[in-house]
Amino acid sequence: MSTLFNRLNTAMQKRVAYHRTVAELESLPLDTRLDLDIYSGDIPKIATQAVYGR
Repeated sequence: MSTLFNRLNTAMQKRVAYHRTVAELESLPLDTRLDLDIYSGDIPKIATQAVYGR
């Protein structure tokens, strides 16, 4: 039973980290995102890679 709770807790932590990463990337000024070659449409993919490694 504790394994289930650990997995749920880990999943919740990753979800929070994903949303935080998306919010931080979206809050970057446009010129900074352009300097980093971050297109707005790629932000979810970048956050997924950063948090989940996929």
